[in-house]
Amino acid sequence: MSNTIYTGKALRSSGRHEVVGEAIVTKNPITLLGFVNPKTGEITEEKHDLNGKIITNKIFVFPRGIGSTVGPYVLINLVKNEKAPLVIINMQSDQGTVSGCSVAKIPMAYGFEVDPTEIIKNGDQVKVIIENGVSTIQILGE
Repeated sequence: MSNTIYTGKALRSSGRHEVVGEAIVTKNPITLLGFVNPKTGEITEEKHDLNGKIITNKIFVFPRGIGSTVGPYVLINLVKNEKAPLVIINMQSDQGTVSGCSVAKIPMAYGFEVDPTEIIKNGDQVKVIIENGVSTIQILGE
């Protein structure tokens, strides 16, 4: 269990959230369109290290999004299909993930002093608090 709290930024549009959940983590960027099945919440890119894993109801940690401007529609459809992650945590924000999270109302944290993909491991229980454009994460254990 870590008592360390890491501070970053958050989307102001998402309001206040306090979430505890299981992390699913990759050090590889994600292309939402084509990598994530919006009907199942499964990562479907064969060459990606999370291939076959489900992001539904998880704290989804990846360095940044890449690729298509259509990615926000994947996030919207994940919410519509009740397959969305609880929170998205990135080191760097990108236009597709930011706009998608904002419209889909998925809490997003980013811009930490340390890379979240280096400190959070798959299966860790993580507490995320988002309020007034600020986010904190704390690793609670496995």
